[in-house]
Amino acid sequence: MISYLFTSESVSEGHPDKIADQISDGILDAYLTGDKHSHVACETFVTTNKVIIGGEVKTKKKIKPVEREAIIRKIIREIGYTKDEYFFNADTCEIEDLIHDQSPDIDQGVVKGGAGDQGMMFGYATSETPQFMPMPILFANSIVRRLAEIRKKEPSLMPYLRPDGKSQVTIEYSGKIPKRVHTIVVAVQHDPNVTQKKIQEDVIEHVVKKVIPHDYLDDKIKYYINPTGKFEIGGPHGDSGLTGRKIIVDTYGGKAPHGGGAFSGKDPTKVDRSGAYAARHLAKNIVAAEIAEECLIQIAYAIGVSQPISVYINTFGTGRVPDVFIADFIKKEIDLTPSGIIDRLKLRRPIYRKTATYGHFGRDDEDFTWEKLDLVKLFKKNLLK
Repeated sequence: MISYLFTSESVSEGHPDKIADQISDGILDAYLTGDKHSHVACETFVTTNKVIIGGEVKTKKKIKPVEREAIIRKIIREIGYTKDEYFFNADTCEIEDLIHDQSPDIDQGVVKGGAGDQGMMFGYATSETPQFMPMPILFANSIVRRLAEIRKKEPSLMPYLRPDGKSQVTIEYSGKIPKRVHTIVVAVQHDPNVTQKKIQEDVIEHVVKKVIPHDYLDDKIKYYINPTGKFEIGGPHGDSGLTGRKIIVDTYGGKAPHGGGAFSGKDPTKVDRSGAYAARHLAKNIVAAEIAEECLIQIAYAIGVSQPISVYINTFGTGRVPDVFIADFIKKEIDLTPSGIIDRLKLRRPIYRKTATYGHFGRDDEDFTWEKLDLVKLFKKNLLK
């Protein structure tokens, strides 16, 4: 077996790009709450004590700018930016609202059931973890999620934590099998007057050992905790943030391709989002049905056209039936039109803000319908004859 290293990164909910994603999805949820058929494409930019939102909306339930402002401040407050010393404060930040009506040129194709955009989307699954996700991104997400949990629910453990942060996990593989954690990198935003030694000890004890299974930890792991020596200035004051700039964090940590389209701020008629969810749903069920140990699916669409242009399957030599057989069965039996995906996965619900942090896949949440294993019997019955 060939040994190699693979690395993935994640970021906290207080990272500037993730603040932007959460605001965009929070605005989307508000429109879907009032009108489940709303068409929304909302982008967000954040910098030092300022938020700018823009994009296009078609809806029967109008939301006033003052109401959108209240949504934005609530999200920022819940993330944890409530102090002037962060230079980004939910109560004092300036908000510029540039939302306008959706172009009728786009809408005329969507209302007929066509895709809301052109492009290709990818879905992926692997048997290397119980969540059918690559181990590096799974562990990287777990680390930053745990940091937020400590900051909000167990602050006495690490009282100096601030909202921003990043993680990076390197896994050593033997062939396709993950053997051990090789390297962990964590950047923790913190208050002044705490030693880096204390931060490193706390991260290892209260974070790493709590979320990474003991079997993958050994005394040879390399740790880099705040390797620059200090991380006090962070959030939108330390770096600007933009919707859709963490699409690899959102998906598979680089272990699978990405079509390039972001998810956050887009209603499900935008196949950048719904197509990627559908592809993950199919790939996960194929691996769960033991048809393959690893599965990559690409689906491509043309704007205004309902049926996908192409469906591609790659099981990387692990499939028990030829890839083309799987693709042909999916094209014949699974409705991959935007309306079919939306109905099957129940995507016209205000569920999206919580998808905007810690990954859209591999999550144990009833609202994440694309994670359900409801096609396993169908695939086994028809593909493993």
